[in-house]
Amino acid sequence: MLTVRGYVIPDADLTWSFSRSSGPGGQHVNTTDTRVRLTYDLAGSAAFPDDVKQRLLARFGAEVVVVAAERRSQLQNRRAAEDRLADLLEEALKPPPPPRVKTKPSKSAQRRRLEQKKRRSETKRLRGKSFD
Repeated sequence: MLTVRGYVIPDADLTWSFSRSSGPGGQHVNTTDTRVRLTYDLAGSAAFPDDVKQRLLARFGAEVVVVAAERRSQLQNRRAAEDRLADLLEEALKPPPPPRVKTKPSKSAQRRRLEQKKRRSETKRLRGKSFD
């Protein structure tokens, strides 16, 4: 079972598949199925309350798929895939940041901006053709 922020995901909701991996390992890689693909059926899972589940579905869709192939051992790749899935769900379960509070520029900032625009305008005007 996988635990994320106090929610327990049963093993029945996780689907494992294995295949041959590229990467380090030489001939070992060509003969063993060390690449791990972990699929979590989010839509069919009852591990999360409805409000949390809706937020996760909006972010990930019906399934969350994680692949791990960086280790030579299938067991190490399984652990890496579980950790990655837990990290993804952990990040998605964080509450959204508070909304930004809109502020107005100060009077002095507005004045500086207008003065800078006037200087820039004058510089560009002086670059133009002179009519004598």
